[in-house]
Amino acid sequence: MTHTTASRKIFESAALGALTLPHRLVMAPLTRNRATPEGVPTPLMATYYAQRATAGLIIAEASTPNPVGQTYPDITAIHSPAHVEGWRRVTEAVRAEGGRMILQLQHGGRVGHPDTSGLTPVAPSPVPLPETIHTPAGRVPSVVPREMTAEDIRTTVADFARAARNAIEAGFEGVEVHSANGHLLHQFLAENTNRRTDAYGGPVDRRIRFVVEVADAVAEAIGPERVGLRVSPGNTVNGIEEGDTGAIYPALVGALAGRGLAYLHVGYADPDSPVFQRIRKDWPGTLIANPVLPKDRIPDDGGLAHGERLLAAGADLIALGRPFLANPDLIHRMRTGAPVNQVRDAYLMYVGGETGYTDYPVLDADA
Repeated sequence: MTHTTASRKIFESAALGALTLPHRLVMAPLTRNRATPEGVPTPLMATYYAQRATAGLIIAEASTPNPVGQTYPDITAIHSPAHVEGWRRVTEAVRAEGGRMILQLQHGGRVGHPDTSGLTPVAPSPVPLPETIHTPAGRVPSVVPREMTAEDIRTTVADFARAARNAIEAGFEGVEVHSANGHLLHQFLAENTNRRTDAYGGPVDRRIRFVVEVADAVAEAIGPERVGLRVSPGNTVNGIEEGDTGAIYPALVGALAGRGLAYLHVGYADPDSPVFQRIRKDWPGTLIANPVLPKDRIPDDGGLAHGERLLAAGADLIALGRPFLANPDLIHRMRTGAPVNQVRDAYLMYVGGETGYTDYPVLDADA
């Protein structure tokens, strides 16, 4: 038995920059290691994203802006003509199904390995990842990253801007700059990974500088109305210890609030968190919130109630990951109250091929 939920606010249309979204549910970026070893998106990825084109917006998986930024094997990139052409096939497939896409730009920083990229990873400071890392040969010990010089910083900022232009050429509506989950920009924000004593380290106003410079360069390259930024306050993934979370994000939001960016995306958002509440108070534009769902299973409603709590707390759009992975027709299931698919064995997310990727069942649209 199903029941309609279509009258809820979460299904109302919303504006995002120049876009009009048909509802407020966004597909969060999900790295699934289905690209070629060179980082080129595959035809299978075009099928996967086109299946999920009923999302209000698809934020495509993290793509590296330069070779040294690569994190793991078979992830996507956006720094060569082949990458642009591969992504263009994906955006065309999604657009043909009526969807809209933006691309997340992610530099791994110390989350990388020479066995994967052929290069020693770079980071704010020579502080290694405190765990093993996945490479083509399996999990191996992490390496000490090379501390970025002032020239490295300038070059990387330029690489982000170039990657943003490539994304627009590939047919994306815009980009999301990834400053979360323990990757390079987040490493500059955190005390334990940024031990610099120059203009990019030390007090909070210096540790946010790199993130602001990247956001500014990307906005200048493609227009601020096409640019979002993702953060994950307090998140400890990839060995991050921010140290002063309550000071970092008001400073960062304050520095970016007048830039006219399309949105700010808060990962692992808790509507009861003082940091989330402060971000909502200080951020003048669209706020996307990604709720924390149970790790062991997708809620029976696909995350609808979690999303509505965040809307009530001031979020404008709700980003969901695993529910979209397991349910290509998630919006139809949510609108009708139909049961949702659960994610299959977790390893299937990352092993390549159709299984656990493009073969999740869909309901009859007339049911």
